[in-house]
Amino acid sequence: MHGYLSSKEAFTAQIRYFSKFYRVTALDFVGFGKSAPLKEPFSVSDYATWTQEVMTLLGVSKPNIVAHSFGCRVAVKLASENPSAFDKILLTGPAGIITNRGFSYRCKVKLYRFVKRFAPNFAEKKFGSAEYRSLSPIMKESYKKIVNEDLRECAKRVKNPVLLVVGKSDTTTPLAQAEIYLRAFENASLKQMDGDHFAFVQNPVAFNLITEEFFYG
Repeated sequence: MHGYLSSKEAFTAQIRYFSKFYRVTALDFVGFGKSAPLKEPFSVSDYATWTQEVMTLLGVSKPNIVAHSFGCRVAVKLASENPSAFDKILLTGPAGIITNRGFSYRCKVKLYRFVKRFAPNFAEKKFGSAEYRSLSPIMKESYKKIVNEDLRECAKRVKNPVLLVVGKSDTTTPLAQAEIYLRAFENASLKQMDGDHFAFVQNPVAFNLITEEFFYG
């Protein structure tokens, strides 16, 4: 389950390795990769529902899951709503925890809302991350729904075994956020590995070994 603005191809090394021994199903979330574009803004819950529907159509029953970043949000949400959706869950670069955004962030949000009232086009072009500014209008609305939801309460309802794999140099979803997840999950452990937010791409052999040991060891 891939990250935001990514696709299943991000997991090429994992797909090639694990498909030698196991059935592997890799999805492009709707709006990404080769899937159809969004027709309306999706929330994390919408993506969880979509994922469950696709799994049912494909005959995928209670799989082990590898999720990255945004995909972690979807996995946590779906597991919290349907305890039998997955078996074991591996989350790498786990997004979904909102930490204190600080005074500067709140000021930027207020300024954005003020400017948007009088010059909406200017506000959309000048405010927000480069990732946000690259999105279509529908995707922007979806993005806001996604990044403004904190999933720690959902994590508390997840009963599955969970492994959090964090790149030692990850500044996108740093260790502190993963540790909040670790305390929220009922049955979880955490490992660090060399790399940043895309440690599974940078060090695929090490990541695959960690994954295989967790799922099948």
